[in-house]
Amino acid sequence: MSLTNEIVLRPRFKFEVKRNNQVALKLFEDAKNTQSDFIVSRVDNHVFIKIPKEKQHFWSPQLHLEISEIDNTSSSIRGLFGPNPTVWTMFMFFHFLVAVLFIGFGAWAYSNWSLENSYGIQIGIMVLMTVLWFVLYFAGRLGGKKGMDEMFLLHGFMRDTLKGEVGNLKTED
Repeated sequence: MSLTNEIVLRPRFKFEVKRNNQVALKLFEDAKNTQSDFIVSRVDNHVFIKIPKEKQHFWSPQLHLEISEIDNTSSSIRGLFGPNPTVWTMFMFFHFLVAVLFIGFGAWAYSNWSLENSYGIQIGIMVLMTVLWFVLYFAGRLGGKKGMDEMFLLHGFMRDTLKGEVGNLKTED
């Protein structure tokens, strides 16, 4: 069990299919119009697969696929599971805010220490920021586990859309 496999927050994968990328992209375009279980959108060579709004919860993931041409008869597909971009941005903002507050109170504590003033409150807030960072981290991990069933649904939809051609699936580090 390596550490990199233990801390994956946004799982990635890569595989090849024996069809041109435009044909693979067309399969997702057709699937968008023939089913209502998932929301499929496409921008250039990127396909985004989401759970419909009425079935979503706060931790619902989405699947981002990048379908690149290798040659006229095969394509490379890179996939990334991630949370809703709004949720991801919020979590990154909170992590950044906690880090900035930790550094700011650390500088303030150092200033008070060098001036031989009391700095206990600043150290206490730094400890609180560390605890808050762990809470954010574990909340994200729990959210990822809560969305795991939906990740399998998204992956199954992708596999079914590509007509079972998902072979040589490799995770990326």
